[in-house]
Amino acid sequence: LQNGHLALDFLEELLNSIVETENVHESFRLWMTTEVHDKFPINLLQVSIKYTFAPPQGVKAGIKRTYSTITQEQLDYSNLAQWKPMQYAVAFLHTTVQERRKFGPLGWNIPYEFNQADFNASTQYVQNLLDDMDLKKGLSWGAIRYMLGEIQYGGRVTDDYDKLLLNTYAKVWFGEHMFQASFRFYKGYSIPLFKTIKEYMDFIDKLPLVDTPEIFGMHPNADITYQSNTAKACLDTILEIQPKDSSSGGGETRESIVRRQAGEMLEKLPADYIPHEVRARLSKMGAIAPMNIFLRQEIDRMQRVIGLVRTTLQDLQLAIDGTIIMSENLRNTLDSMYDAKVPSLWRKVSWESATIGFWFTELLERDQQFRSWVFEGRPTSFWMTGFFNPQGFLTAMRQEVARAHKGWALDSVVLHNDVTKLNKEEITSPPAEGVYIFGLFMDGAGWDRRNTKLVEPTPKVLYVPMPVVHVYAINTKGGKDPKLYACPVYKKPRRTDLTFITALYLKTNQHPDHWIMRGVALLCDIK
Repeated sequence: LQNGHLALDFLEELLNSIVETENVHESFRLWMTTEVHDKFPINLLQVSIKYTFAPPQGVKAGIKRTYSTITQEQLDYSNLAQWKPMQYAVAFLHTTVQERRKFGPLGWNIPYEFNQADFNASTQYVQNLLDDMDLKKGLSWGAIRYMLGEIQYGGRVTDDYDKLLLNTYAKVWFGEHMFQASFRFYKGYSIPLFKTIKEYMDFIDKLPLVDTPEIFGMHPNADITYQSNTAKACLDTILEIQPKDSSSGGGETRESIVRRQAGEMLEKLPADYIPHEVRARLSKMGAIAPMNIFLRQEIDRMQRVIGLVRTTLQDLQLAIDGTIIMSENLRNTLDSMYDAKVPSLWRKVSWESATIGFWFTELLERDQQFRSWVFEGRPTSFWMTGFFNPQGFLTAMRQEVARAHKGWALDSVVLHNDVTKLNKEEITSPPAEGVYIFGLFMDGAGWDRRNTKLVEPTPKVLYVPMPVVHVYAINTKGGKDPKLYACPVYKKPRRTDLTFITALYLKTNQHPDHWIMRGVALLCDIK
């Protein structure tokens, strides 16, 4: 029975048939395949023997599995010297794109399901290219890189920065240089030249059992991220399967602990924004100025969050006391607060965070920034993490700069930046143009404050706080300096299109490709 997750109703009938049938043949076995599904009948799962099919772990196991699918006939397909090295290079790329998934957002922004079909299609393309190759002109490396980075593997990729990473691999690994004896993917990982599959298998068996992240162009610190993610996933699963009933033994019950927490949070919760006071302050500051329109929208969203949190906590206290009925939303809030997680009801209208403690602290800090801005005047520097819509903030700044210069069209005004050597405490006045932003963290690299450029990170230091960045707008239609690394900025450690804000341009001694393969990004929040 295949794809059991598509016939969940039938599975209930199936379970009843198996349980109620008295005489079952001794050699009867039912094989089923299914995807993981929340609604899969738990009773059927418990009486089954479960197998899981996982991809091989590590470069050695990955290449070995790929070569176990290659026949001697496929290996001998072409007599051209380029065929076998390119086949091995595609196999190495195939393993690399799968192995990077384990590093989470540092590896791929979105974990893609690359499979054997991608490898087969890529080797078939290489075969066709070699068949039609003009020996005088040689291989068309532009076409090979494009097909691998944009079509064969790139066809699955939906994120722009993931596509850039894939194209970088194709650019760095695929070229005439790959046929030289000195070529290495990384120290100890060369391209072998043999005549039989057995020789290739023997070579693969001698590869190291444990891989360093540097094979994939990443820093050894990435391994700490992988181990942390694995441990966190394990602990989260243990937490989820804990019983949720009230304790009947001694000590405080779940309800009394959560009721006390709710009371403490209500005491600290900021007061509501009074609409006419906010309007009066904004009109005094200039109601139609781009930055003030942005501020009004942010305060409206902040008020929604404060109002919802206050209502939920008050209702939760009443429900625990038995004054009102405990609804499903309140029950979920109670469970989440007990497990120190952010209730889904709040997360929908606010922001993601690792724990409810971090989330509530951020709420107070965001509120503090908005209140001081609207009632005390525009700050000299901005905490960009504290905005619901940081892209809107940068767009408002662009509009502000464009209006200040006669003849500047908003379409041709682009963001640019300089990283200062200052901390936020050292900023005493706003810049003549643009904004100062602080609170960013470097992920995947280090930062040299003295020379304001990217450097390799310190071992075991995963995130580096950045100094204040001056972001401003310039009127140009030209491209950026190719020597600068276009570093993506994300709101949270989970890097997706939804959390992407903009790109900041950073100085570097190495080629920008080095940092692309490292997966270097700036994060507004590391929790």
